Amino acid sequence: MSHPNDLNIGWNAVSTTGAVAAGGARAVAAGIGILERGGNAADAAAATILALNVTDHGACSIGGEVPVIVYDAGRQEVKTLSGQGRAPLSHKAIDWYMDNGIPDKDIKMAPVPSVVDLCTTLLIKYGTQSFERIVAPTLAILDDGEESWHPRLADTLRRLVEAEQTEHGSRQEKVAAASDRFYGRNWARQDVANALEADYVEKSGFLRKADLAAHRTLVEDPVTVDYRGYDVYKCGPWTQGPYLCQALRLLEGFDLKSMGHLSTDYVHAAVEALKLAMADRDAYYADPDFTAVPMDELLSNEYTEIRRPLIDMEQASLIARPGDPYGMKPLRGDGVFEPGIGGTTTCVVADRWGNVVSATPSANVYRGEDPLGGRTGVSYGNRLRSLNTTPGHPNCIQPGKRPRITLTPTLVMKDGRPILAISVAGGDLQDQATLNLLLDFIEFGMLPETAVRAPRFATAHHEDSFDPNPYRPATFKRVGSLSISDRVGEDVRSELASRGHRVASTKGPIATPVMLFIDHENGRFHAAGDPDAGRHAAGLAG
Repeated sequence: MSHPNDLNIGWNAVSTTGAVAAGGARAVAAGIGILERGGNAADAAAATILALNVTDHGACSIGGEVPVIVYDAGRQEVKTLSGQGRAPLSHKAIDWYMDNGIPDKDIKMAPVPSVVDLCTTLLIKYGTQSFERIVAPTLAILDDGEESWHPRLADTLRRLVEAEQTEHGSRQEKVAAASDRFYGRNWARQDVANALEADYVEKSGFLRKADLAAHRTLVEDPVTVDYRGYDVYKCGPWTQGPYLCQALRLLEGFDLKSMGHLSTDYVHAAVEALKLAMADRDAYYADPDFTAVPMDELLSNEYTEIRRPLIDMEQASLIARPGDPYGMKPLRGDGVFEPGIGGTTTCVVADRWGNVVSATPSANVYRGEDPLGGRTGVSYGNRLRSLNTTPGHPNCIQPGKRPRITLTPTLVMKDGRPILAISVAGGDLQDQATLNLLLDFIEFGMLPETAVRAPRFATAHHEDSFDPNPYRPATFKRVGSLSISDRVGEDVRSELASRGHRVASTKGPIATPVMLFIDHENGRFHAAGDPDAGRHAAGLAG
């Protein structure tokens, strides 16, 4: 299997046969190695995701989550995979959260681990390889590692390989056996699930083997909009992803190209559209298995047209302004308020057969536990804090509910073929950075190697997706804020401030993107990640 020292792994690459862009260099090497050996994009993505949980540990973890968007060239369809664990099934646990809140420093904030089932589902439905082959690069990284949890996680993963090797049946049935052992679905092999439950009990958590056994990766239809002839695909409203679609719909009414890249008008219009879209995100998005999210109405022509005039090109909004998609009104009477001022990684893959995967692994690993990763080496994150304890709120915690997460991969099609895959780390910044990249490409013709290094901007004019406070206005981050690269001209920054934006210039990268462009005309893949944010990319030789 390829090692990064044997490959030309930098921050950008061009290839005619396949490419990977992600976080750690050895994770990129894991994906490229699978492509070299005849695996497809799903195989390579699974290998990259598993490796990222070691190379980028802290930003993501086997105990975390990873939403995925897949384009299957054979079926010519786009699907999303809900690599997101759920809240405990116990009603007593939910009552405890409602009485005490969702903590930020112990295992009670962790959902069911979802990464293993996500990767095996990806292999079963879209891949061609065994679990043993795609996990081999991760095991090599763990065996070379020095962290105390490395040998424990390696032992856990080898138990899953053993389950696959001893299972009789098809490749898919063998891969499923690996997942079944992790989640305790095979009553003859409860060792991993027993160890996970022992950690939950010992650390006073609520998750149990019943929660593990009930976990399944849902394969769902994406949310999609057309923006200037490009079909943009996002995961559903159990993520924040659809608000990017809402923002794009609003921006269709502006001639951004004639405004000029990073001009005052361009930045102002984009930021004001983001504010409106995020206000709807905060008011309506949640797990659609538990609440009826008015997605069709939010993306409709009528709703878009009544919301667009709220963008005042001369003045920045300092108010939270969700709309009313049920009554088709531009503002929701009981939702508008004037607020007080107040770890994730990346993966995109494409192969020579036309398959494309975009994934956003995460966990926000809590490092206060001892030992880290417990008995199994499976460390946990904080994603239940993306639920809240507001009675009646769409995103209020319930038994078995998915939190409305910030993780939000992107896939773009044109003329029926995939053309872009984007993944961004950065919490509430993720789709804001994605909007920057999409407009860089669609409006201004930038290739990934240019777009990922172009100056970016974002706002914190929204609720904090990691604050479960039941009084939602108190979670609002920074009213009217506008963070913008200091490489944008001082005259533009001054003009934005004069329109009411609370401008702060920044030297470092805003969020952490990777981007992949498929140039069908010239038969090339362009992959790039922002080098200032520690991203890597490689292209398959030949």
